[in-house]
Amino acid sequence: MSAPAVTRALRVLTLLEAAAGETLGVSEMARQLGVARSSLFNICLSLEAEGVIQRVEGGYRLGRRLVELGGAYLRTVDPVQAFYQACSDTPFLHDEICQLAVLDGTDVLYLAAHAGRLPLRMTASIGSRFPASITAVGNALLAGLDDDELRQRFEDPATRPAWTADSITDLEALIDKIRDVRGRGHARDKGEVFTGIRGLAVAVAPQYSGEQGFAVGASLLEVYCNDHIELQAIEALSSMAVHIANPMNLGKGSAGATT
Repeated sequence: MSAPAVTRALRVLTLLEAAAGETLGVSEMARQLGVARSSLFNICLSLEAEGVIQRVEGGYRLGRRLVELGGAYLRTVDPVQAFYQACSDTPFLHDEICQLAVLDGTDVLYLAAHAGRLPLRMTASIGSRFPASITAVGNALLAGLDDDELRQRFEDPATRPAWTADSITDLEALIDKIRDVRGRGHARDKGEVFTGIRGLAVAVAPQYSGEQGFAVGASLLEVYCNDHIELQAIEALSSMAVHIANPMNLGKGSAGATT
């Protein structure tokens, strides 16, 4: 059973959020919410007493207490949890094989894996390592390095293995591929790891200097993966990356990308 006062209080916070720093008076908020001014005035007094809104000249705006609450929430959320939540909330990716990975030297390390519902069995699982040179998540992360760093890191041919006939093993060809990733904004592996599988990935933007870089990826059956499907996958992965980078947005925005 809902509590009307709580619902109205949350709607007040939503109005002030939408005001983008501008103040709103009690009369204006009551008008927008369609409630009596006296009722809303009492709610605002209670919210003000708790510090979640602040009275200023001309009305109210959001209070500092929300920063403390938001910080407490963020401390309970890590990228792995955000990844699984985004997989669950994003219709397109819910049925697909997805990965969350970090770069470790010339490999990628899988921190999380979502199995999806397709009748496809992959060897990737939590803790698995794959060559960064041929994986989409690896390429997405390598795009953050400059060409000189790539040449130094992948100088040894052993760091550029061929898992399939489509695997790119030449150093200069690898660098050209990573340049394409930078220009395109997402990474693409067409059968370099598993024949008949197209890997797609995007990097997760770091929120702090020196923060560990992450990438999110999806593995799709090549036979079904036309340009339209790839675009949908990239849009969904990009939405997931935004939510992992900023989990305060979970449940909002474009997390529910459609198929």
